[in-house]
Amino acid sequence: MPETDVLVVGAGPAGLLLGAELALAGVRTTIAERHPARLPYCRGFNLNSRALDLLARRGLAEGLVAEGHRVPNAPATGLPGPLLLDGAATDHPFSLGIPQTRVEEVLEARARELGAEILRGHELRSFTQDDDGVTASLHNGLTIRARYLAGCDGSRSTVRKQAGIGFPGMDARWYALLGDVECDLPYGPTAGPDGRTVFVIPRPGYVRIVVREDAPPPDKDTPVTLELLQAQVDAVLGRHVELRNPRWLSRFGDAARLASRYREGRVLLAGDAAHIHPPAGAIGVNVALDDAFNLGWKLAAAVRGTAPEGLLDTYHAERHAAGARILANTRAQVALEEADAAEPWADLLRRVATHPAGNRVLAEIITGLDTCYEPGEHPWLGRLAPDVPLTVDGRQTHLAALLHAGRPVLLDLSGSLEGWPAAVRASGPSDLDVAAVLLRPDGHVAWVGLPGAGDAGLAEAMRRWAVPAPA
Repeated sequence: MPETDVLVVGAGPAGLLLGAELALAGVRTTIAERHPARLPYCRGFNLNSRALDLLARRGLAEGLVAEGHRVPNAPATGLPGPLLLDGAATDHPFSLGIPQTRVEEVLEARARELGAEILRGHELRSFTQDDDGVTASLHNGLTIRARYLAGCDGSRSTVRKQAGIGFPGMDARWYALLGDVECDLPYGPTAGPDGRTVFVIPRPGYVRIVVREDAPPPDKDTPVTLELLQAQVDAVLGRHVELRNPRWLSRFGDAARLASRYREGRVLLAGDAAHIHPPAGAIGVNVALDDAFNLGWKLAAAVRGTAPEGLLDTYHAERHAAGARILANTRAQVALEEADAAEPWADLLRRVATHPAGNRVLAEIITGLDTCYEPGEHPWLGRLAPDVPLTVDGRQTHLAALLHAGRPVLLDLSGSLEGWPAAVRASGPSDLDVAAVLLRPDGHVAWVGLPGAGDAGLAEAMRRWAVPAPA
């Protein structure tokens, strides 16, 4: 029976980044994907500021940014204007237009380079877990023994269902048809005689059409055909506009569900396996990457036996709460889009969005830039540390570069940690109000040393977050 440390089920963005993170930490990792090859269509085209900030902590953002198209605002619906990212708490004050397929190519190359094994055309059929690990059976007769199993296998997750993890939430109230086609409609919304719209999004060589169905289908799994999409577009517009050469046809709704727990013993969930939500804010792939980035280093520590008690459980504590916020803000955007202009709460939110400060706060909420796992007295605590310029051993660098190896960093900015040989001595901008900082491998701040305060609380923070103590 083949053995691995972690079996990751699903080679989408969550599974590929998780596999890369585990392999970076020296963990034997196998990724099993049911499709024999990468899908020929592209689900999404957006990386937001939060996702880019995280990818930059592993040196993966710069190449993607060079390839993509920058947009200076965050995607949002129902608001009177764009949510601008200028001045937001990010190193990347823009959304990046880039195909999800390209993001997956980059992540797969990274995972393979680091030693992860990727098995395409291998669908998980069943698994059992015991005190020591998980035994998984794949459809082709292959059985794999792993110490942990990570379900990154989408909204209909086999892993979630077989682990007995609930998926409570709200069923879809409406459905929309999506088609990647060729047509002569202008970009943006085109309204029909009764006010309903067909939305057209430009894509390289084709367009993406989105139009709501008149009523929920009897079976949401009924395949979408070009004839069905054509009929719905014609009905909304009140005229015929020919749709040609379909590349991908699909259906989505406004269902919102959150796994009751992200961990069951040696089984963990990430990405769509853990949460589904309306597509408002183009947040899906970004949240999947966020989950994987949070889980990878914690699961690696558990595999290596260096994780303190409770470390792996913080994955559920931190990302389940984040998932609940994502469901809330995507549902709020849908409600705002559908609200009558006279609704007091809708009018209030729209007025907040037109104020520069309110606009920035809403942008940070919708993109997850406000993520703070454990707030404290200092504003950096619990948040992703900003990528400030640093000088280390006479060399110019940035904070994010210190995290490329995927290890925690104890940064001494004032010479106050003389008794800590593991500390990285550095100098930074003169306006920083911190003397030292402990960064988790995901770049979130676990401890801040203030000028004149010494190392009070540092030893406990290092123990809690599995940072190797100095010899």
